[in-house]
Amino acid sequence: MKKTERYERILNHFREQMPNVNTELEFGSVFQLLVAVILSAQCTDKRINQVTPELFRHYPDARSMAQAEPEDVLEYISSVSYPNAKADHLVRMARALVEKHAGEVPQDMNQLLDLPGVGRKTANVIQSVAFGKSTLAVDTHVYRVAHRLGLVGKNDNTPYKVEQALTKHIPEEDIPKAHHWLLLHGRYVCTARKPHCERCELEGLCPKLIDGSKL
Repeated sequence: MKKTERYERILNHFREQMPNVNTELEFGSVFQLLVAVILSAQCTDKRINQVTPELFRHYPDARSMAQAEPEDVLEYISSVSYPNAKADHLVRMARALVEKHAGEVPQDMNQLLDLPGVGRKTANVIQSVAFGKSTLAVDTHVYRVAHRLGLVGKNDNTPYKVEQALTKHIPEEDIPKAHHWLLLHGRYVCTARKPHCERCELEGLCPKLIDGSKL
């Protein structure tokens, strides 16, 4: 099967099955989305959604969080992965927003990447979910599913290379949704340890390229 046909069949499946899709993280503002995405690194969205309501009750915006100390924030996020580092990142990120951007989350990629705790994946999520830009964040789920379905090659062995390969073949209007399509498929069907091929509707065209599919 040619790569163009593979992309078209897979994308058509997701278009039909998940026409309206978005992040499973819960938030009330762009700032809160940024906080949630930073917290979600190597942690489940379910866990983050359990933690953020109380965190946001005390620190709903950048200005309130900028006045806190990392140990204050740590009290509310101690159950997530790497809580000490994330508490430090959140406070420094909030202070940077206040000092450089009047407390607002910028849309510019370079300005986002300049914020403490923000890498390319996080910046892409913010640009896509908050600002509607055609960016595709590559997390472990997207990386794994893209390889297993044969959407990218063996040489696409970094998140950035996978991002470039996917965005080259996915229509611009589908790129924001494609992140969620691949992520959710990886989270609930094509799981890391034991993919659920028996209930995967893409099983018939999946080449099952398991080796090298995980970071």
